[in-house]
Amino acid sequence: MEIRRDFYLDKLIRRKNNGLIKVITGIRRCGKSYLLNNIFYNHLLESGVPADHIIRFAFDSADDLYLIGESLIKIEKEKRGVDPEKFMAYIRSQVTTDGMYYLLLDEVQLMDCFESVLNGYLRKDNMDVFVIGSNAKFLSKDIVTEFAGRGDEVHMYPLSFSEFMSVFKGDKYMGLSEYMLYGGIPLVVLRESSSDKAAALQNLFSEIYIRDIFKRNRIKNIGELEDLLNILSSAIGSLTNPEKLKNTFKTVKKSKITSKTIKKYLDCFEDSFLIESAQRYDIKGKAYIETPKKYYFSDLGLRNARINFRQFEQTHSMENVIYNELRMRGYSVDVGVVIIAEKDQEGKVTRKQLEVDFVCNLGSSRYYIQSAYSLPDEAKRTQEIRPFRKIDDSFKKIVITKDIVQPYYDNYGILTVNIYDFLLDPQILEK
Repeated sequence: MEIRRDFYLDKLIRRKNNGLIKVITGIRRCGKSYLLNNIFYNHLLESGVPADHIIRFAFDSADDLYLIGESLIKIEKEKRGVDPEKFMAYIRSQVTTDGMYYLLLDEVQLMDCFESVLNGYLRKDNMDVFVIGSNAKFLSKDIVTEFAGRGDEVHMYPLSFSEFMSVFKGDKYMGLSEYMLYGGIPLVVLRESSSDKAAALQNLFSEIYIRDIFKRNRIKNIGELEDLLNILSSAIGSLTNPEKLKNTFKTVKKSKITSKTIKKYLDCFEDSFLIESAQRYDIKGKAYIETPKKYYFSDLGLRNARINFRQFEQTHSMENVIYNELRMRGYSVDVGVVIIAEKDQEGKVTRKQLEVDFVCNLGSSRYYIQSAYSLPDEAKRTQEIRPFRKIDDSFKKIVITKDIVQPYYDNYGILTVNIYDFLLDPQILEK
């Protein structure tokens, strides 16, 4: 069964022949290779590109490496990258006629001097290059720096809820429960039974993500790394920082790990796209607050598997789903802080910080969003919208709830929508 990824296919189509290197990034197993080598490949064929003008090459494929006289086992043993001269000779042998050639390259960072090779192809009028990378350093360090603005990123997430529902056999209410529990990694979604899904997620962590982070970053203490991941998994959407986490390790694990090491591990998780951090933003002061931050998992199934599906809080899970959906739609997302001064009954003035779950920016658009699992009464609603009423600008303010309600505006101009409409209708925030 094929899961359509039209959202990302459209991004690639719009970037064809734009003179830049198209870089598809994202967490491992989110569907990058399938998007490039199947969905986009078939689009090229259907649009009239001859098959011999599409060159697909995966630098982690033994069969592909054999084509250029390389051995995957030998490369592993010698701890080196793929020989770029052999690869370029192979490409020259394939480019034999006129017309545009499309290079679809998977895990290109496994080739030595790949930046120079790709830069060379940028200078050829008959080459359009698409590559895949699996960690943030591949993009931020190499693409942006080495290509001097000639890299064009398409960041891919696991399945959105809308994509998930295109293959889910059930209604949206059952679907969201399943999605919040097992997430949107395609190979997991396509498993039939719950036990198979759980086993696949556990295997991904042990065989792919942890091993990959450990190997790439030369981590000395994998136990500490995994302990930190467990702590983050148990506290998604909570404010924290390396110093606070260090104290947790000291109290719970009797560990002497330093905040510097914790910061390094957090960077490793973000580089592998396992988690993303949301920084705090003082809405009235219009300034960022460096610490603490909130951390969200790019896939809730992975988060739940990490804690053996023992701790399932729908409030925090829904907040994580909303965060991922906003990021997938292209918004930068911060945690809003509204600082107010109030008098108590004795007339003493105290300063308080009210929180807005998400401050979302895209171009000139901004939305303030509260995630409210349920609004059972007016008191709860008043509590949720209180930060909104302290913000004196005209940007749209929205409450997203799991309650089944039709979209409506209250007397303060605050829009309330349910989570299903938000996830399934990309235009809902504009209504």
